[in-house]
Amino acid sequence: MASRLKEVYLNEIVPALVQEFNFKSVMQAPRLQKVVLNIGLGEALQNPKALDAAIEDLSLISGQRPVVTRAKKSIASFKLREGMAIGAMVTLRGIMMYDFVDRLVNLSLPRIRDFRGVSRSSFDGRGNYSIGLREQIIFPEIEYDKVDKIRGLEVAIVTSATNDEQGYALLKRMGMPFSD
Repeated sequence: MASRLKEVYLNEIVPALVQEFNFKSVMQAPRLQKVVLNIGLGEALQNPKALDAAIEDLSLISGQRPVVTRAKKSIASFKLREGMAIGAMVTLRGIMMYDFVDRLVNLSLPRIRDFRGVSRSSFDGRGNYSIGLREQIIFPEIEYDKVDKIRGLEVAIVTSATNDEQGYALLKRMGMPFSD
């Protein structure tokens, strides 16, 4: 079963990008490689149940089981020891990635209060884009009544673009609401 956004990408976005950047082949057109969702939980040191709630939220949002991330080194001032669980992350590829980006752009981002678009300056220089979201409740899969605490999450969109201009053109054509 193909994703709606992937069909649009193959039929409309790729030809437009090939024409805009004068690529010799459609294989040179930038494409999405993966989307990484991450929740960092400093509070998990005092409240172990916070990690379970974050894992549940991430699995509802992404449709996949998240991986628990652990501290790589000890930091005494944070009362952090190596190996302690401090977050959760999930990597989306293929159809699930396209479905997530479609839901993010068309359903979740417009639900943010006073939303005026996402910043264009969040590219990393290689065509990859990162968004920090303040609340997980903007996703329609999350039931507001069952949320124990509002948590933020980071969304990193990794593309095959060689520079920010190509990454911007790809995401703009996919419907990302940039504030220009």
